[in-house]
Amino acid sequence: MLEVQDLNVFYGAIHALHGVNFHVNQGEIVSLIGANGAGKTTTLHSLSSLLKPKSGMIRFLTQDITGLSPEKIVKAGLIQVPEGRRVFANLSVKDNLMLGAFTRKDSAGIASDLEMVFFRFPRLKERIKQVSGTLSGGEQQMLAIGRALMARPKLLLLDEPSMGLAPLLVREIFNIIVEINKDGTTILLVEQNAHMALGISHRAYVLETGQFVLSGPAKELAASPEVRKAYLGG
Repeated sequence: MLEVQDLNVFYGAIHALHGVNFHVNQGEIVSLIGANGAGKTTTLHSLSSLLKPKSGMIRFLTQDITGLSPEKIVKAGLIQVPEGRRVFANLSVKDNLMLGAFTRKDSAGIASDLEMVFFRFPRLKERIKQVSGTLSGGEQQMLAIGRALMARPKLLLLDEPSMGLAPLLVREIFNIIVEINKDGTTILLVEQNAHMALGISHRAYVLETGQFVLSGPAKELAASPEVRKAYLGG
């Protein structure tokens, strides 16, 4: 579904991604794990065209999308839930969700997907008219994911969905991610909570200073002494 070849990304003179290669198959949950500053968010921003690669190729559903506008990336079905949620704080829950469907014209499908989001996140339905900036962190994360689902993603990019959440909420969010995947949405997950990420993923890549140093089935990486020492607390 997604193929990235020899991706090089710079921030000014800083070489942030060094010839990165990876792929995501349809139906998978694939995790990118690594320390702060390893290049995980940079990778997602490159896929969403929020950052322009210096070189390399990004192919999505057989189409070369390298350098396409972010709007065209969204229309192609590659949707990102950003780090820090970034809900529109002064708008209601419903308005945030409807903005997720901004590029769509199918009113019946939009109404159906709105009900699907409310089924998945009952708390959002309870707070449908509430100003989003007054929601809790966990509710804002649910809203950010719900807003992305309103765009009907073929591939959902999740950037640190557990950040700042209490452990009970983290488990709830990760259970929802699994259910979204079971319903047919492929997921690329960036997550510092390596234990949780590897627990729900099919495969994973370990990123260090802009390069992938390990990759493989998530269960194998979780059992790797190197990964356990660096990311799983021994």
